[in-house]
This record gives sequence, C-alpha cells and structure tokens, in this order.
Amino acid sequence: MRAGRRRSGRAGPLLAAFAALAFASHVLAQEVQPAPLLTLDQDRFFLESDFGRAAAERERTATAALEQENKRIEAELVAEEQALTEQRKTLSAAEFAARAEAFDQKVERIRSEQDSKARALTDAREADRQEFLKAAVPVLGKLLTERGGTAILDKNLVIVSLSAIDITTEAIAAVNEALAAEPLQP
Repeated sequence: MRAGRRRSGRAGPLLAAFAALAFASHVLAQEVQPAPLLTLDQDRFFLESDFGRAAAERERTATAALEQENKRIEAELVAEEQALTEQRKTLSAAEFAARAEAFDQKVERIRSEQDSKARALTDAREADRQEFLKAAVPVLGKLLTERGGTAILDKNLVIVSLSAIDITTEAIAAVNEALAAEPLQP
C-alpha cells in the first residue's frame, strides 16, 4: 500500500511537469503556426503610429486654439452685454430693443461660426484616419499574407483570443516604416 502511495506521489509532480510542457508546446505551436484570423486594435494602430501621433498633436493644437478663441469671444460678448445693459438706462425702449436684437443676432452668428469650426476639427480627424487607413491597407495586407491569415478583425469586436493573433504592435512598426518611405501629411 505504501509503495502505491509513493508511486502516485512521484507520478503527480512528473505528470504535472509533463502537462505543463505539453501546454507550453501547444502555446508555442500556436504562436509559430499561421493564424487564419488576426486582430488589430484600430485605435492603438492609429494613435501609436507616427502619423497618428502627428495628427493627434495637430488636433490638440487646433482644439486649444479654438478654446482660447472661444474664451476671448465670450469675454468680449459679456462686456458688450454689460455695456448694453448700462445703455438701457439712457436709450428709448425701441432703440434698446433694436440694439438687443442686433446683439442676439451677433451672438447666434458667432455661435454658428464657432460650431462650424469645431465640426471642421472633427471632420479633419476623420479625414486623417481615413487617409491613414487607406495608406495602411497594403501594409496590413502584407502582414496578413506573412502570417498566413485570412482576415484581420477589430480587436474590440473579439470576445476571447490568443495574444498570438494580435498584430497591432507589428502593424504599427510596419506602417511607420512604410510611411517613412512615402510620408503622409496629417
């Protein structure tokens, strides 16, 4: 009876080591073998590429400039409104109503112009992404072929996967190299 215990006692660690080795071999085999489905984190792919970093910096600069402009305009409009309120004491009701209406129209016009500028920033961001993806498609196609894949899926749409099928880091390096040869201007 003791001999049986000793045997199972020795077999336990040996069996565990064999299982760990088999699992490691299985994982290594998956990393080396072609993966028919690959994943890509599109946001990271864009934002961590040289082009994406330059585009994001340009957008940050433009957004900060627009915010400063909005603050300046707001301060000017507040001062103008306060002056109009003071003038109310000396103006006729009809004259004050006309100036107040003109001020309201000015505020609406400025709001529309500033909203248009904000939309232009959003449109520029989307245009940058589209231009980048257009230039990146050949790079991704090459990675797909090199990895023996059949498709690249957005990583955020995949519920569970092995890290071996995530090509984001590899794609960033490849697109940086490709765009260094033929740069895009964000």
